[in-house]
Amino acid sequence: MAETHKGCEKKLRLGRMEEAAAAKGGGGGTEGKCWWKGMRVFSPEYYALCAVGGMLSAGTTHLAITPLDVLKVNMQVNPSKYNSIFTGLNVLVKEHGPSSLWRGWAGKFFGYGVQGGCKFGLYEYFKKMYSDVLVGQNKSMIFFVSSASAQVIADVALSPFEAVKVRVQTQPKFAKGLIDGFPKLYASEGLPGFYRGLLPLWCRNLPFSILMFSTFEHSIDFLYLSVLQKRKEDCSRTQQLGVTCLAGYASGAIGTVVSNPADNIVASLYNKKAKSIMQAVKSIGFPGLFTRSLPIRITLVGPVVTMQWFFYDTIKVLTGLPTSGGIPRDLDEINCLS
Repeated sequence: MAETHKGCEKKLRLGRMEEAAAAKGGGGGTEGKCWWKGMRVFSPEYYALCAVGGMLSAGTTHLAITPLDVLKVNMQVNPSKYNSIFTGLNVLVKEHGPSSLWRGWAGKFFGYGVQGGCKFGLYEYFKKMYSDVLVGQNKSMIFFVSSASAQVIADVALSPFEAVKVRVQTQPKFAKGLIDGFPKLYASEGLPGFYRGLLPLWCRNLPFSILMFSTFEHSIDFLYLSVLQKRKEDCSRTQQLGVTCLAGYASGAIGTVVSNPADNIVASLYNKKAKSIMQAVKSIGFPGLFTRSLPIRITLVGPVVTMQWFFYDTIKVLTGLPTSGGIPRDLDEINCLS
């Protein structure tokens, strides 16, 4: 089975090299080759486009699920009152009105937009950098270190927005949004207040990001090699975006389960239900770390991550770039077709 997989992979690479050579020599038809025309992969413009694509895809998808995010945070902070999805939504609307479901929308849109731009753009950059440095290393290692490096920086950008957003969503009298929330938080807690939950954010998002990107990459390989049994460039745009969606959903579902304990700790710290990580763990309880708010997070994260990958790759396709997935040293051949 392993030999068959390697044989298919070898054929895919040979096919890419033959097409690249044909394009370089000017021979052969243009059908299939024009799909790759546009900016060069791994150019500064390419990384900038990936950052913008990540920003738009992450910002818009997180904005769309703000009501469920408001419920999720309240379920984490006050699980006895908000004990299920339907009961929780009913309590929020009855006590605070329908507008309460959109509390913190600006933090979702701008905060996760900035995080998405850093996460996707820097992942592409680090994946290229590490693949050049770690030649001959296992693919998973490159995916792991690339996603972790990007996420560390992305969470530093997200943390101030997240700190204000969580307070706005769970403390109605704190502030109305980012504009009044930022100065109020700074006045009461200073700069450290914006980064109180940075370590738990890393604990939540690093495992999630590592699993999300590596699962996505391996799912892409599996779907092309074992299911479609075609090279990516031999598939239509619709097929490629379909593969992106399937791989995106798988990556989101797996990452959600692993990151759930840290997500509960983040909510507890930001709302001062606990003063330290250990106190939060004791307060929530070990089983609760894994089960509290898990159903709503799965409802939230799976579709959100799928749509993020779909929007992100759609932007790539519309600008003449290949969809996501693959090791950069293999993708370098694409530039020969530009």
